[in-house]
Amino acid sequence: MSTDFEVIGQSATALFTLKIHRGDGMALLGMNWKAAKPPDNFVGFGIEYKEPGGTTFFALKNRVGFPGANGAVDPNILSTLRSPIQKFRWVHFPRNADMAGDFTYRVTPIFMNDKDELSLGDPQEVQIQLCRETLSGQLNIGYTRGFVASQGFVDKFGSPKGIIPVTSGKNLAFVATNSKAADAQQWMGFEAYKMIIDILDKAVSDSTADVRVVAYDLNEPDVVSRLEKLGSRLKIIIDNSGTHGKKGSDEDAAAARLVKSGSAVQREHMGSLQHNKFIAVSGKTQMALCGSTNYSWRAFFVQNNNAVTIQGKDAVQLFFDAFDGYSKNSSGKGAADVAGFAATASANMASLGLTGIDAKIAFSPHAGKNALLQTIGDDIQNSTTSSLFYSLAFLAQTSGPIKDAIRTVSRKNNIFVYGIADKAVSGIVLQKPDGNLAPVSPAALSKNLPEPFKSEPTGGSGVRMHHKFVVIDFDKPTARVYMGSYNFSKPADVQNGENLLVFRDRRIAVSYMVEALTIFDHYHFRLLQQTKAGKKQLLLAKPPRNKGDKPWWDEDYTDPVKIRDRELFSK
Repeated sequence: MSTDFEVIGQSATALFTLKIHRGDGMALLGMNWKAAKPPDNFVGFGIEYKEPGGTTFFALKNRVGFPGANGAVDPNILSTLRSPIQKFRWVHFPRNADMAGDFTYRVTPIFMNDKDELSLGDPQEVQIQLCRETLSGQLNIGYTRGFVASQGFVDKFGSPKGIIPVTSGKNLAFVATNSKAADAQQWMGFEAYKMIIDILDKAVSDSTADVRVVAYDLNEPDVVSRLEKLGSRLKIIIDNSGTHGKKGSDEDAAAARLVKSGSAVQREHMGSLQHNKFIAVSGKTQMALCGSTNYSWRAFFVQNNNAVTIQGKDAVQLFFDAFDGYSKNSSGKGAADVAGFAATASANMASLGLTGIDAKIAFSPHAGKNALLQTIGDDIQNSTTSSLFYSLAFLAQTSGPIKDAIRTVSRKNNIFVYGIADKAVSGIVLQKPDGNLAPVSPAALSKNLPEPFKSEPTGGSGVRMHHKFVVIDFDKPTARVYMGSYNFSKPADVQNGENLLVFRDRRIAVSYMVEALTIFDHYHFRLLQQTKAGKKQLLLAKPPRNKGDKPWWDEDYTDPVKIRDRELFSK
């Protein structure tokens, strides 16, 4: 059984290389031609996979095919063995990615002759384990799917109407009316939602467990109902900044329900926000969870978010200590003593105590010597040598060391930079590898897509991309990830209640890299289509037949950025 997080095809007769990177709930396939360039009649890759213990390969499907004699595409030939992928990398979401054992991928080069007949070359075949626990017994990473505005959502569920609430307030009382709601919520919540529900279920069933929770948004009924079952074993701090503190808010209603159930409830907002989202369980179960995922409808079922669970008594104690620090430095009326918390040990980076993993955590707010924002900016700017991936909510509207560092690194030709950030609440900004920033409006990009794509729901107003993570040099031994609830801004550093983790581990870095790439590609595709005015249908390219024609892969071998892209994920 292959437990590697990256595996490489070993076929000597295949004309291309294959490298598969393990994501969490997904796999990134990177291909590259062994010779200088492919032949002109190479028209793409066929991709198949076999589940653990299975006997049958299933071909991935393409949405795009070759034009027929009448210009139409036969929908029955969209298997990638007949309508190949015309890209040198592909992210696949297996239907049952949590199955234990080896998934087998078979990738085959496809060729087309002058009569439009297809032939197959020698394949590469590799095995990789995609079981969803990132590091068995110690740490697991999960993501929400975050693509209400996607072809996948449209195909499976149509409209989001009746699946999630569309207005703020009274979300705790919302009852879905769409018959597909349960499946849609499971699909959108993906691993992160499951992890949050699982840790709460473990806490409820472990009668020895004491639980500490700090919550910013708290309006999702499945979470609140489980917290109620904990009764006096739960101590919880709920943010009361802005609308959270107003009478009739969902957080106010959740607090009242938890007080009634016997839990110890405290409201506060630190210097600005109590922006943490963490759960810590101490008993027979020793587990903590944190990340960017709020305990809300939008966080689970609309936004792109991540969560990480960490096992071990030492790690859990750090969360309990931070909870105590927040609790003791609160005035009891909401505003907290920022300087008091910043002077606690919780505000300093501390090891999570994981075996064989360099993993640390610090809690905000900081002050003076233990402030972290500039240190992270310096690391990005001065120590990135290969690649930088980021997915950062609010970066587009936040000045400071992180934005400055990303701009500096993006100007270096030898460093590959992919990034995505939200722009206030009106859209998204893509940081392309050519150094250019591209504003994207999800509402605009979800409509007027060329055939065979369909119009997509926008997912409502507000932030859609809610991640807060940076991946540096995923392909190097020095790979590292910064992540948490921390927005990489001055308020996150010295005002808010936050958590920030740093993992110096390639397996974890690769997981976040694949997630970043998936989100970027999702929006970049829509941006490209909006710039191709008048194109009514997307089709696969046939080999060049006339003077001046170029093969589909020409830019992948002539554009410096695309050359780097092709090489980075396949070597």
